[in-house]
Order: sequence, then C-alpha cells, then structure tokens
Amino acid sequence: MSAEAKAKYRGKVLQVAVPSPLRRVFDYLPLPKQQALSKPRVGVRVKVSFGRQQLIGIVVAVTDSSTLEKKKLKPILACLDSEPLLSDAVFKILLWASNYYQHPIGEVFAAALPAKLRNGIPLRENSKFWTAGKPSAEEADLLGRAAKQKDLLSFIRTEGETSESQMREAGFSKQLLSQLLQKQLIQEHSRTDAPAACFEPLEPAENFDIELNQEQLVAVTAVSKTLDEYRCFLLDGITGSGKTEVYMRIMQEQLSKGLQCLILVPEIGLTPQTITRFKQRFNCPVVSLHSGLNETERMTAWSQARDGSAGIVIGTRSAIFTPLAKPGLIVIDEEHDSSFKQQDGFRYSARDLAVSRARQENICVVLGSGTPSLESLHNARSNKFTHLHLTQRTGIDQSSSMEVIDVSNEAMIEGFSEQLLYRIRKHIQQRNQVLVFINRRGFAPILNCQSCGWICECENCIAQFTVHANPPSIRCHHCGAAARLPRSCPNCKSKDLNTMGIGTQRIESFLKNQFPDTPVIRIDRDSTRRKHSLERMLEEINKGDPCILLGTQMLAKGHHFPNITLVAILDADSGLFSADFRGQEHMGQTIVQVAGRAGRADRPGEVLIQSRHASHETLQSLANKTYAEFSDTQLEERMTAQLPPFSHLCLLRAEANEMQPALQFLDGIAQFCQRFCEHNSLPIEQLGPLPAPMEKRAGKYRVQLLLKTDKRSKLQALLSALCAELEGMKLPRSVRFSIDVDPQDLV
Repeated sequence: MSAEAKAKYRGKVLQVAVPSPLRRVFDYLPLPKQQALSKPRVGVRVKVSFGRQQLIGIVVAVTDSSTLEKKKLKPILACLDSEPLLSDAVFKILLWASNYYQHPIGEVFAAALPAKLRNGIPLRENSKFWTAGKPSAEEADLLGRAAKQKDLLSFIRTEGETSESQMREAGFSKQLLSQLLQKQLIQEHSRTDAPAACFEPLEPAENFDIELNQEQLVAVTAVSKTLDEYRCFLLDGITGSGKTEVYMRIMQEQLSKGLQCLILVPEIGLTPQTITRFKQRFNCPVVSLHSGLNETERMTAWSQARDGSAGIVIGTRSAIFTPLAKPGLIVIDEEHDSSFKQQDGFRYSARDLAVSRARQENICVVLGSGTPSLESLHNARSNKFTHLHLTQRTGIDQSSSMEVIDVSNEAMIEGFSEQLLYRIRKHIQQRNQVLVFINRRGFAPILNCQSCGWICECENCIAQFTVHANPPSIRCHHCGAAARLPRSCPNCKSKDLNTMGIGTQRIESFLKNQFPDTPVIRIDRDSTRRKHSLERMLEEINKGDPCILLGTQMLAKGHHFPNITLVAILDADSGLFSADFRGQEHMGQTIVQVAGRAGRADRPGEVLIQSRHASHETLQSLANKTYAEFSDTQLEERMTAQLPPFSHLCLLRAEANEMQPALQFLDGIAQFCQRFCEHNSLPIEQLGPLPAPMEKRAGKYRVQLLLKTDKRSKLQALLSALCAELEGMKLPRSVRFSIDVDPQDLV
C-alpha cells in the first residue's frame, strides 16, 4: 500500500521530534492562523502537548498528510523560534546519527542543545536596562539621607542606559536598584539582543617566531592545498613533535578568510591551557564548551559560535554538535582517546561524527595523535584518510630512554622499588621535576580484615570499595556510593583492619615522607574537583621548581611540562590481562603518552616502567620499538581474530535488579536476531547473552549480547528491524535495555 493510500488526513502537518524513548517522530497540526506568530519551519523548536506533559520538540519535517485522523492530531501549543536553531549540516548529521546509533531522534536533538534551549528559553533573551529622568523637586525628599541611593541614581544618569552588570561592577547592589524603582526615580526597559556580528578576518600572518621543520612544513602544505574541500587527515606525530603548531598554521589560513575553527579535546583539564595558547596566538574571540560551564556560560558560548562572533570554538565531546556560521576547519586532538565516545544515553563517537560532519560541511578535518587508534590507522592504510607523519621532536633532546624494571622478586616499599626511589632522588637533586603515574585514585583499592579475611565490597557493584584518606571514607568508583570508614569488621567485629594495594592518596603520603623538602602535587579527579584547582596546580608546576607530580590519566594527555626529566609508571600490568580486547591497545597508548611528558625541553628524559611481567612481549615492544611497530603487531592480531577495525560490533546490554529477567529478555532478543539473519541470509555472529565482565554495577545485574559482522550495512539492517520489533513490544518494566554501536567498553 502506498503512502498516499495510507494517509487519513490531508493538510499541513508538522513532524516533531520530542525527547522521549520512542524512536519516531510525532504528527502535530500548526497553530490556528489567528494564533500563529511565526510560521513553523524545519529546525525550529515548538512546544507540544505530549500525554500529560508539555515538551519542547524540534520540527524535523513539514508534510501534506498524516496517517492519523484529524481528530487524533493536536495542534502545537507554541512556535518558539523564527529561524532554525541548527545549521543545515548539523541538522542532517543528527538525523543520520539517530539512525546509525539507533537512538530516539528526540533525545538526539536534546543532547545537541544547551539546557536553556531544551527548556524553551528564547535564543535571544530580552536584556534589561535602566534609565533615569532629569532631576526633580521631589527627588531630594524621596532620597533624604540615602547616600548610596543618590550615588546609584547619579551613576545611571551619567551612564545613560545602564545594565545590571554595569551597576554590579561599579559596586551597587540589587537592593539599591529595587529601592530606586519603588520610588519611581528610574525606569526599567527591555529589548531583544540582536545577533552578534561575525568576527573580523585575521590579517594573514607572514612571520612566526617558530620555524617549522621539514615534516611540519609537509603536513601544513598538504592540508592547505585542500582546505576548500572535504578531506580527512591523520596527523600522526610523536609527543613533542609540534602537532599543535601544525594545527595553528592551518587555522591561521582559515581565520584569515573569516572562517571558524572547531577544536575538540578529550578532557576538560586540557581546555584552559588550549584556550590560553590560542588566545596568545590569535587575535580573535575564543570560546569554550564543556561540562564545567554553568548553563548561562554554555548558552553564551554556543550562541557566539552559532552567530559567527567566535572565531575559535574549543570543546569536549558534545561540542561536535555546535553550529558554526562559517565553518572552516575541524580538529580532533588526541583522537585516540576513549572519552570521545559517549558511554551512556546517546552513545555516539565525537571523532566519527566529526569526520561525517566535515564531509557534510565540505571542509577539512584533522585527527591528531601521538598514539593513533587502530581504527584511524586502518582508515589511513585504506586511503580513506591521508596519513601525515611527524617523527621528530621540535628543538628538544632526542635521547629519552625507556626501561622496564622487573619487580617480580623485589620487596616493594608502598609500590616503589629501591631502584626507582634512587632514580627519583637523583633527578630531584639535579633540580628537575619527576612525574609518578598510577591509574588508581584514592588511598588504597582494598580494605580487609586481618582476622577473618573479610573484604569491603560495594553492595551495588561486584567491586571493592576504594579507601580514601581525605576525608576518611570508602567510595565506589563505579557507582559513586560512599560511606564512612568502618572501625571494625562487620563479620567478626575485629578492629584489625588493613588496606591492600596503593592509590594516589597513599602514594602522596609516602612521597611526602620520603622527600620532605620537595613539593608533591597530586592531580586526579578528587584533587581537581574545585573550580580552577587544576589551573592553580599547573601554574605551580610551570614555575619550573623541583617537584614530584603524582597523577592518573589526567596527566597523560596533552600537557607540556618542560622541566620533567623522569617519568615513573608504577604498575603497567593491569592492561596486559584485560577482559576487553582493546586492553593492550589502551595500555600501550597510555604508556607512550605518559612517557612523552619526559624530555620535552633541552634536558634528556628517562622513563621507568615497573612490572611483574617484564618479559611480556607487549611491554618489551613498547620499551624497545616505536608505537608504529607496536600498532602494526596489534593490527595483525586484530585481523587474525577478525576484530575491529576488521569487523563491526554492536553491544546489546540489559540491566535488572535480578539476573534472570535480564538474561531472559536478551535471550528473546538473540532468538529474534537469529531468525532475522537466517531469513535474510545475513552472516552476523552472536556472542551471548552472557553476564558482563562486571556482572553488577550500581545495583543492577548486567547481561550483554555482542553482534559482529564484516559490513556496517548488514548490522544496520538487523538493528533497524530489531528496533522496529521493540517498538511494538511491551518491554519488561524491571529491565533497562541499551544499544551501543561501535562500543569502546565491553566491561
């Protein structure tokens, strides 16, 4: 039956994406003509009645018919915009991403908008200002001896149209403003802010303080030739090879044409130093977008990017959806980083969407990394990406050495071998800085009873609580549960409790005792929770005085510490035996990235890796070969096992309060997938359903089913049919279900 035959209502219909778990759009009628202030267009927000709620949705299409009868169609309640919020390219990418990642279209659009816009706030809010009339005879009587009110009134007369921020900066309070309004000595006004003007194109720069080496020059030239068309470049440069300088040379060309540049970084912690560096280099507005901003700050930055008044937009994962008035370049720094993949809700990859968006915008995208992901290396080998190499460090010593210390038979002191402590002391005495890396927060990972062997475990997860020293507590790093530190064993009531293992807090305490005259600066999630705390720590480090940096993954990414001459990796073994097939790749990337913090100035660097498996092939490969040789071996192993990037995966996961309902639900899904594949001759492998490696998290038992095939199109055909089937099913209320296309975390 044709679509026309199915139509039960003919007339203008708005197809609206509303934030709901349903994977479809909903038909609404436009407002009656006498109520319509603006004509709804594709891409504008509308307020609609949805069940018993009123929601903000996005118009995704305007059609001439509906499959519903007119009496079942509701008119929209309001049209909130006179123009589409998102650019045409971003709008199309969101539609594509909803289909590819099999996520409800309304939630996809909601994820792309700042919270204020999701809540129906106008794109351009009315700004308030105050004015004062000429002095009157009544004024003296009304003010009396209120000297501060007199000062504010005089200030408003002098300034003319005065905003609240102007008054606040001048030292006047809201209370004084209210008092003058009550006495009718000033008048309040409002107006809708006009969109900001696009930034002025930068003058072409001819002279730079930094001279490019031959490899950098080749990279800049290659990208510059194709800036007016879509092309994806993989900038594969060792740590300290000057990738950022290459980015900035290319950005300079686009900014001089009045085109905007979008830069994605993996961590909030990298954003401040990246902004500082770009502000020092470029005389144009630079804005940032990340989860550390409040709603007003985020809305302001988003609007400046959309209006074109910001020349450079720097952000984390979600910034990929930011509309640009004049897009010119997208850069993904540290493209290998797993934080570019959203791990819950709308499970998208910002890196992959950046490539799709660049194609849609017809602009260049540059993926930069010192340790490229195996997927990107495979794409470069397949000629989908252009591979650019930077193999030389820029103007610094080339003699950084890497050594694996075998500690399998050594008596360790709080995680340190005698040899490592000797080397740390030696570098500190030479007035250098040392970085100690361990990927484990807290004081100690395990609390146990010495009498009965009890181990303190999180009731919500199959994982141990981590002991924290400041404040004294136990915390689960998986679900966030926290409690006071137990004083006695709940089993035998013994007070003989002890900690096992080491975390950053315990190491910090140990290092302070070992090196009492040397500052120990701990950088992890706990020590950087307060706003600007990370910036203050980085400022102290950059003074160059001898100190010991102690940290986790946050220190492995992009930071430039020229005075570090020794990097010590305390425990390199965890990634060797991971349940995730990407474990060794991630471990290799982390070690190489952390090692790259040493020897970045004119002093040679030294990297020491402690391991109880020092002869392991992977560790020896990292210590004695280049990352390129290491990744070649990893790619060969993946090809043999037909794992990504030589195949495509989807992880279907069910969670419930009990194991059995989740297992039964996924078993039904597996049977549907098997029938569909047999009927359509689709060669798709299934693994499971099985309990997840972390069987319980946040109080939920977790079961997963892994789908694998050689072509994305086959997987998408199955997933589309599965989602259509799920739409018609009544899902168990006790079970939560998720679909993760191209999963990065199988644990």
